[in-house]
Amino acid sequence: MEWRAVFEKMVEEFEQVERQLSDPEVIANQSLFRELSQRYAELGRVVEVYREYCQVAADAEEARALLEESTDEEMREFFQAESEAAASRMAELHQELLVALIPKDPLDRKSVIVEIRAGTGGDEAGLFAGDLFDMYRRFAERQGWKMEVLEQGPSDRGGFKEIVFAVAGSGVYGALKHESGVHRVQRVPETESQGRIHTSAATVAVLPEAEDIDIELNPADLKIDVFRAGGPGGQHMQKNETAVRVSHLPTGITASCSDQRSQLQNRERALRVLRSKLYEQERQRQEQELATQRREQVKSGDRSEKIRTYNFPQDRLTDHRIGLTLHNLAAILDGEIDELVAALQEHEQKQRLAGVESSGDEAAEA
Repeated sequence: MEWRAVFEKMVEEFEQVERQLSDPEVIANQSLFRELSQRYAELGRVVEVYREYCQVAADAEEARALLEESTDEEMREFFQAESEAAASRMAELHQELLVALIPKDPLDRKSVIVEIRAGTGGDEAGLFAGDLFDMYRRFAERQGWKMEVLEQGPSDRGGFKEIVFAVAGSGVYGALKHESGVHRVQRVPETESQGRIHTSAATVAVLPEAEDIDIELNPADLKIDVFRAGGPGGQHMQKNETAVRVSHLPTGITASCSDQRSQLQNRERALRVLRSKLYEQERQRQEQELATQRREQVKSGDRSEKIRTYNFPQDRLTDHRIGLTLHNLAAILDGEIDELVAALQEHEQKQRLAGVESSGDEAAEA
């Protein structure tokens, strides 16, 4: 079987990596040692499952052979039961092995830059944007991730017109990538005297943070403007032009930062955001050209599509992409979104698995 040949190669690689990890030269090279250790861990579980599959397959073959040879009715029942149990376990292990063949998204390990912008709904949309920011901030704290605000535009009555922040850590993009889209809220605003439910929205964009090696910026393609940042007033008013806006002339994409007192710091942060926006644009272009499956799963880059509704009167959250409904909005907005994140990841995995199985069927027919 072709698929068994794939796993035999994985076993070979696993054993090779195991030997490399014992090499003093590799141990001395911390970067290489970390990379190999991660690969060893990834292969370890797969190899363990494959070896168990091979053992169960051998046991099933032996049980079938003994069943054919035996004339004792009691022993035949025993061997029949053993054979059926082995076949059932083989089916379970085969499913696990198929999951192991799902192509990993190389971006999942990356840190991210998140943009939240108030949409329709006026002041209430700004408040909701603030609620979403707090939700992601508390979730990041629970994961032990580092969070850094890059740019913010407060709304008049609280919350934000827009806020841009970075989240750094292991597997951040893999956990948050499905948050991109339009988030809708239904609730009674505090200023609503007649108790009418208002509907407003905010957009979320989750961009894998690009590194210097991902996107090379040509200085000739950049226009950098500096302007006076809005300070808190009084003696603290910033009189120098410290805020920075960087424009990428070929694409028209811009990024700005005014949170820092230093023009240099604002410039560096704006370039980080710009680089990630360009990286995301190129990633989406490639996905559209290749019609990749991930785009079809949750349409994470389509910000015009309503992905989720937060209904306060019914204490209900509904993710429209996977039909998931959760209750206890207070806990969810407090950052307890683990169940939601896990459900979206599981949905993505099922879609990818369907693609693997379909490819296997086509290969078998060929």
